[in-house]
Amino acid sequence: MKGILLRVTLVALLLVLAASTADAQRRARRRPVASASGPRYGPHIGYNFDAKDLLLGAQLSWPMTPQLELYPSFDYYFQSPGSLWALNFDLKYRPPTRYGAWYVGGGLNVLGGSAGSDTNLNLLTGLEGRRGRTRPYVEGKFILGSGSSFQLVGGFTVR
Repeated sequence: MKGILLRVTLVALLLVLAASTADAQRRARRRPVASASGPRYGPHIGYNFDAKDLLLGAQLSWPMTPQLELYPSFDYYFQSPGSLWALNFDLKYRPPTRYGAWYVGGGLNVLGGSAGSDTNLNLLTGLEGRRGRTRPYVEGKFILGSGSSFQLVGGFTVR
């Protein structure tokens, strides 16, 4: 598992560096990407591949700078028997790319439920629409800790 995690982290880091360098070398004119000054919120649905559970949740994106956002979220996992939920306290960073749709991030994951609670680390990446009032997104998240897992979610945010 550590070997796979190391490879995934290395690939994500190389993508961030390559996207930033390639964007800096372009001389084409860019249209400005609209950035909302206030918070955005919305629902999401997804699947945790390691726990084999469907999840339903909500998130808030609060811009701190044009490229950095505070990104707390809540996930409820449909488990039988028992219950499982997660609170995530993440930061999203948008590398300087052409359209600004790609983001990476990470933070703290607090997992709780009928079996007790656990604290983990989140690493995430995703794509989000950058125009309009309703912005769809898709995101992959590695939850690293005693029970490491991967989940894929999709949803939208509104202002």
